[in-house]
Amino acid sequence: MQVQSVMSSHLITVDKEETVAAASRLLSRHNIGALPVTSREGKLVGMLTDRDVAVRCVAANFDPNVTRVRTIMSTGPVTVPAEATTEEAAKTMGRHQVRRLPVTANGRLVGMVSQADFAAAAPASPETAKAFFDVFDSAREV
Repeated sequence: MQVQSVMSSHLITVDKEETVAAASRLLSRHNIGALPVTSREGKLVGMLTDRDVAVRCVAANFDPNVTRVRTIMSTGPVTVPAEATTEEAAKTMGRHQVRRLPVTANGRLVGMVSQADFAAAAPASPETAKAFFDVFDSAREV
C-alpha cells in the first residue's frame, strides 16, 4: 500500500516567521501535535511539535508572543515520497524516531502521515500488525 493512500492531505502549516504563540493556537485549534513549517515561498523548512513549544520555548523561558517559530523548530525534516510504501514509511519513522512524516511529491509538501494513519489502514492480519508494531517498537530501543 502506498503512503498517499493513507496520508492526510488536509494540511495545516505555519510560516517560520510566525510567533510561537500563534503556532501554538494552531496546534490547539486543530488538535494536532505537529506542524510543518514553511518559508514564505511555501518550501518545507522544518517541523514544529508541541514538545518543541514546551521544551525549547516555555521551559527555556522565551516569550512565545515574540519568539519566532524558526527559533525553536526542528530543521531538516525527514520526509517520505507519496509513492513510498507504508512499510517503507514506517521503517523511516522508526529509524528517525518520529511519529509523523511530511509526505512529498515532486519536491512539494502534499500530506502528512502518522502512526495512527497506519493503524487505521492496516489490514486485520496479525502478521501485518506485528510488523508495524516491531518497526515502531524498535524506535524506543534506540
